[in-house]
Amino acid sequence: MNPAWALLRLASPQLPIGGYSYSQGLEMAVDNGRVNNPDSARRWISDQLLLNLARFEAPLLLAHCQAAAEENWSELQHICETHRASRETRELHLESRQMGYSLQQLLNGLPELDAPARSFLEQCAEPHLALGWALAARAWGISPQDALAAWLWSWLENQLAVLMKTLPLGQQAAQRLTSELLPLLQQAQQDATHIKPEHMGSAAFGLSLTCMAHERQYSRLFRS
Repeated sequence: MNPAWALLRLASPQLPIGGYSYSQGLEMAVDNGRVNNPDSARRWISDQLLLNLARFEAPLLLAHCQAAAEENWSELQHICETHRASRETRELHLESRQMGYSLQQLLNGLPELDAPARSFLEQCAEPHLALGWALAARAWGISPQDALAAWLWSWLENQLAVLMKTLPLGQQAAQRLTSELLPLLQQAQQDATHIKPEHMGSAAFGLSLTCMAHERQYSRLFRS
């Protein structure tokens, strides 16, 4: 079978995990004027890619995928605990938990998940997105690197979808932003792949503050 089908399936916005109902603070950044045009949107997304995702979120997700692919269940359990402890705000924690639970429900109903992975998933009281993503990649025969690329692409698509709903930003403008941001997406994957575990970490204060403010935003389109 063509391996592209599995990769497209994982990265598809039709994957029923609710990813497009969250903005990761971007809606609040638009509301307070920090992001108000394509240039400021590019700067916001670029900073999140290179200063946050590439340094922590992406290498952490890659570690989940590698441990699942290698059937290193004890290491995967340790990585899961690290991920759970690293959620800085209530909104980010609930987002990861809800999407992880949705992926758990999806995987439990599919025949591709093998017995060891299914057993590990059943033991998780609170699955999160990175774990579900890693087990879905294992079930569908997707390499850790390709799974990371699919996750980065999904994240970028989601951010652009938020912008199209909250800014005067049309589909063509979003595609121009995509062209400009693709090299940074590639750089983020490379940085995440080569970073040493002892150097993993992020201090995304702007993201944390906007997520906390978004929890109390009076009128919003996206979940908190």
